[in-house]
Amino acid sequence: MRFLADMGISADTVAFLQRLGHDAVHLHDQDLDQLPDARILEKAKIEARILLTHDLDFGELVAAAGDRLPAVVIFRLRNM
Repeated sequence: MRFLADMGISADTVAFLQRLGHDAVHLHDQDLDQLPDARILEKAKIEARILLTHDLDFGELVAAAGDRLPAVVIFRLRNM
């Protein structure tokens, strides 16, 4: 599977997914720390990646969009 990790996701999570054989990248590793949410969704869609985030704004963006968007996994954890 192909994953794109948002800024709130640990680099350890990306490394774990890579060890499992997944194609996982982190926005920070691509110097995209300040990329707006809409552009992050666009990047995930273009690259056919599942977006990993803890930012609830992505759920609202996906729900409001009429276009086919990438899958988004929103983590809600006490200790990120």
